[in-house]
Amino acid sequence: MTKIISAETIANKLHDGMTIMIGGFMANGAPEGLIDILLEYNIKNITLISTDTGTPTKGSGRLISASRIKKLYASHIGTNPETGLQMNTGELNVDLVPQGTLAERIRAGGAGLGGILTPTGLGTLVAENKQVITVDGQDFLLEKPLRADLAFIRGSIVDTKGNIFYKKTTQNFNPLMATAADLVIVEAESIVDVGQIEPEHVHTSGLFVDYIYQEGK
Repeated sequence: MTKIISAETIANKLHDGMTIMIGGFMANGAPEGLIDILLEYNIKNITLISTDTGTPTKGSGRLISASRIKKLYASHIGTNPETGLQMNTGELNVDLVPQGTLAERIRAGGAGLGGILTPTGLGTLVAENKQVITVDGQDFLLEKPLRADLAFIRGSIVDTKGNIFYKKTTQNFNPLMATAADLVIVEAESIVDVGQIEPEHVHTSGLFVDYIYQEGK
């Protein structure tokens, strides 16, 4: 059975109120075609997990501009003025997470862990309402895992089994997010037959990928 599906089939798997992880860093490696589907089918009240919100016209920032996000987990929002505006007016609930902590929380979600211990954020607003655990005399914050209903990621080269190779820095958060969602859809820049990606060049195993999408196909 093929993993390659159409935009219409993807749309049938979407609904309002989903928790969605979207890969990319400053929109580099972001699945713009899959974001188009969220916009086209008017999916709203999304809880978004993304390292940033790009710009108002690129990456997951386009969902912010269209007021489709109700809750955001991100490490920084400064490159998208619309995110800050919606946060300040109360339209958008923003949980700012240190970038390393965000990556580790996603990794913990993918690995089935109960959370991670980190000193990052102790004594700051990041620590509000969080449990502090002392290990060998040192305090750590307990940061709970993050998982999503759906992960939208982007791969440079994807084979028909869903094995993914990412070019250069497009790798960023995409491999982590592929492990931490109930449903994973990769947008492929190009699709090749199995065997055309050397095993040592596979960054994300097809085991984690449910479906493959290629814009315009």
